Parts: sequence; structure tokens; C-alpha cells
Amino acid sequence: MSATSAEYATFGLAPAMRAGGVLANGDYQVHRDFVDFMVDGRPLLFQLSDLDAVSPLASDIPPAIFTAQVHSLLLEADAPLADGRYVIYGCPECEDLACGAVTAVIEQDGDDYVWRDFAWQTQETANLEQNGYHGIGPFRFQGSEYRSALRSLLSEDDDASARRRVLLIGARVAVLAKLAAALRTIGIGADITHDPTEVPADELRTYGAVAFGRAVGEEERAAVRGAFERAGVEVAYVDGLAPIIPLLVAQIENALDRSPSAQRRLTRLVAADGEAGVEVTSTCRVQVTVYRLDRLYRTHTYEVFDGILPAGRHRIALSGKALKGESFVVARSSGSVLVEPMVR
Repeated sequence: MSATSAEYATFGLAPAMRAGGVLANGDYQVHRDFVDFMVDGRPLLFQLSDLDAVSPLASDIPPAIFTAQVHSLLLEADAPLADGRYVIYGCPECEDLACGAVTAVIEQDGDDYVWRDFAWQTQETANLEQNGYHGIGPFRFQGSEYRSALRSLLSEDDDASARRRVLLIGARVAVLAKLAAALRTIGIGADITHDPTEVPADELRTYGAVAFGRAVGEEERAAVRGAFERAGVEVAYVDGLAPIIPLLVAQIENALDRSPSAQRRLTRLVAADGEAGVEVTSTCRVQVTVYRLDRLYRTHTYEVFDGILPAGRHRIALSGKALKGESFVVARSSGSVLVEPMVR
């Protein structure tokens, strides 16, 4: 289909996240906040099956580069790749074209903007015959809608990267220190305090979440909430389920997810009766891990599922060993992570 015959689609933007975490094998996955492209009200990324990638509009790149990316998508700068091609989604770890990227031609047709010839690209030129996404696009966007959405990014005052910080409060200093180190490794700022009421309001406003250890009493929790209310900032509160670092990181990742729930791939997790029930809105890779505390408070980890699931609800059986003692289920896709304690 040529650019002139492309059908009109609506264009919008929405906050999205590439979920970081401490994986069951000990590897780290970097946290990335970015702005996703909404085509006809649905994330464009969801049309690309199981793709772990972020748009060029990531919150952790320098402001000058972010601004340049916006101007590039507005065609106010030369295309970064040959044949008028632009990176739509790239590697979340290094953003190197050699790792692969989804690219497309972006051009103007009158006042409209057209995105066409989507392809998976690893070199300077794209091979549409071998690597083209033949079922995606072309999309024609009305110029006023397209420009308004992108230019709104240049006037936003909210610093998303500054809000990617977590305040940790608990009694076990060693656990807090390990948790803070893990969070910093994946790109989330973390600070430890015992009395946030003494923290200046300006500093409290830089946090996006507060995580409480299990030993923190209700009186102390209420004092923390009061301090943030007086500072005039809304944060997500996380009640730590257990002193298990990958589990706590997953809880915090979920709390920091600013994307609307209707625009997530992994939308539901139920852990009961020896099963994990998950719901996904589009085909994607899902990993399910169970963490268990035994009677001596030692942690045991079980990777119970790792595979591609189509849209819909799915039930995953859990082994008997994974269900002894206190156990907790973590379900993860590339864009989100959910956590639930096992209900018996």
C-alpha cells in the first residue's frame, strides 16, 4: 500500500515502562521509562508481538537528546537512517542498531504525516522483503493531532526521571542496603531513612514510591504518609511482602508503573489453590517465578513458566515444593510485573 492510499489513524502518546528487575538467575534487567506511540488508541508496541524494546522518547536520556528526538519525529531534522527511516523502537539496554530496531519511513503528505514500510533493522539499510512488518501500517496521521501530541512533550515540567526514586523504610538495615543496591543497579534511585518527617518537602517531592518493611508499625506508616501529604505529593506505597530482594524489586517496579492499566500487556495475576492465573491483552512472553521462605527464613526460588502466551486468561500449575511455607508469585512481561502472595 502506498503512502497516498494509507488509511487515517489517530495518533497519541502515553507513558510506558520497560520493567527492570533482579531475575531468578541473578541477572539484572534495566528499568526504562518511555513514551509510547498510541495508534487508534492502542500501543503500537503491542502490534509487534513479543518485542522487548523502548521508543526513542525515553525519560532517562539527556534533555537535549530527548528534544532532538521529538524534532526528528516532527521531520524538523534529517532522518537518522538511510532512505528516510527513523527508529520507532530500539534495544532497551544499549540502544545500538546492531541489537536490532523497529524502523519506519516517516514522511509528510500535504499536512498529514505518514508512517510506512515498518521493518526490523540491524544494519544501515533495511531489507523490507526479508525483515519487513508486512501487516503493520501504513498509518496516516492528521498533521494538527500529530504535531500537538509531540510538541506537548517539549513543554512538560514533570521530570519523570526525578520521580524514579524510592524511599526505603524498615528495621533490617542489611536488607534495605541490599535492596537499595539492587534498585540502583537497574536504574532506580533509592534512599534509606528512619524518619522522613525530617526530610525537606522539596526532597520528598522527588520520590515516586515509598517501600515499608514488614516490621514498620502503623503509627510510623501514618507519620510517613502525613509527611508526604504536607509536602503536597502523591506517591505509591509498597508493603514489603518478605525480605527477598527480587520480590521487593518486583513490588517496587509495579508501584512505579505509570502506564494506564488498560494499556498494559500483563493485566492480572491470581495466586491461589496451587495455581497462578495470568491475563494478557496481546501475545507476549510471560515469566512466572515463585519465591518461598522456609521455616528458617531461607529463600528458595522456582522458575515455573517461561513462554509466549496469546491474549486471554491462562492457568499455570505450580509444583508442590514451591508452595511450602510462605510463598509469593511474580509474573513478568517485558513491560510490566505483578506480584501476589499465594493464597491457600
